[in-house]
Amino acid sequence: MGNWLREAQRFAPDLRCRLHHGNERPRGADFVRALKDTDLVVTSYTLLYRDYADFRRVAWSGVILDEAQNIKNPATLQSRAARALTSDFRLALTGTPVENQVGDLWALMDFLNPGLLGTHALFNKRFQRPIRTGVDTGARATLREITAPFILRRLKRDPGIIADLPERVENKVFCSLTPEQAALYAAELRRLDEGLDEAEGAARRGLVLATLTRLKQICNHPMHYEGGIAGVRLETTDAVAAGELPAPETSRSGKLARFAGLIEEVVGNGECALVFTQYAVMGALLQNHLRELLGREIPFLHGGVRRDARTAMIARFQSEDGPPVFILSLKAGGTGLNLTRANHVFHYDRWWNPAVENQATDRVHRIGQTRGVFVHKFICTGTLESRIDALIESKLTLAEDIVGSGESWLAQLSNDRLREVLALSADAVAPDEERAP
Repeated sequence: MGNWLREAQRFAPDLRCRLHHGNERPRGADFVRALKDTDLVVTSYTLLYRDYADFRRVAWSGVILDEAQNIKNPATLQSRAARALTSDFRLALTGTPVENQVGDLWALMDFLNPGLLGTHALFNKRFQRPIRTGVDTGARATLREITAPFILRRLKRDPGIIADLPERVENKVFCSLTPEQAALYAAELRRLDEGLDEAEGAARRGLVLATLTRLKQICNHPMHYEGGIAGVRLETTDAVAAGELPAPETSRSGKLARFAGLIEEVVGNGECALVFTQYAVMGALLQNHLRELLGREIPFLHGGVRRDARTAMIARFQSEDGPPVFILSLKAGGTGLNLTRANHVFHYDRWWNPAVENQATDRVHRIGQTRGVFVHKFICTGTLESRIDALIESKLTLAEDIVGSGESWLAQLSNDRLREVLALSADAVAPDEERAP
């Protein structure tokens, strides 16, 4: 929200903008009166449904949804509230119109043009089920024909866009596990094997997703895995300062050792970096490690950071003498920010959705960036990370055919295919002579 206000002031200074947020926000008739001298109201999806009774009092000239994938689930209160607003004009902005399945598109289109794709049930029958199962190969083309007139798609490879953007180089950083990581990984696979054949339905899905999370934690660092098992959760950055999560050792994680070496190179060259992780605990561990490694204060933006502290953190990083590294949780910092002081992006652990990863990278690779951007994606060889990387590449097919991201979810794999994807290969652990001291 703060970014929208700053950008409006920069590019449209004559617009009279109002932020609808906080405990002192006007309600009821006061809300309507407050809009008398206002051109643009900026608010959050949460307040859209909490204050829906106030928003419906106004006949809006236009309703614009930024990060519109937030309404992809049509049953949620925020999705229902957005689709029920009265307005002359509607616009949805998103880099991920299809995040995980083609069904995500229905709610967006129902917001923009109610009834265009029929009821949700009809859409499932006509498009979602045939596309997911591959029964009707023409369903995808039909859906594209119906929706194409209402989609304005900007790609960074378009000549008019790429001329204003610096080069972007993506690099996959392959890492080995330590013997400790490999032992933990193998133990988790044995636990999965014991329950996989007997579990069904929701129980099987829960077992698979929990195992996937633990395997990713092991690949990150044994301390991350131990924290997850022990139920350690990061509520505020004070928990880090209090020593609840000490600095992790590079000798216990091949990924952390590789990461630390690359970060030292970046900072040594006078450059700056963003580091994304999807886990708050891992973000705290990386923060403590980089504090010791670089001898600098390292900010960490996660979902528990208050809005005023978030704004100050961003401004500090963007300043000329700001910290050289900014750690962000993917959910809290992956969208809506301009962080062009950095020209390196590290994805410490992978989000299995290329569109979400690209949106996070776009915090750096955007208009205003003057240097080449380098993206480093960490992958542990011989583990689920390397095999899921291949799945990510194949996941792009639906994105290109429709509009957005892709559709594939690991919990839907057969038991045999799942074992194949998660298996620990012989090359996962580096030989003794290749390991970092």
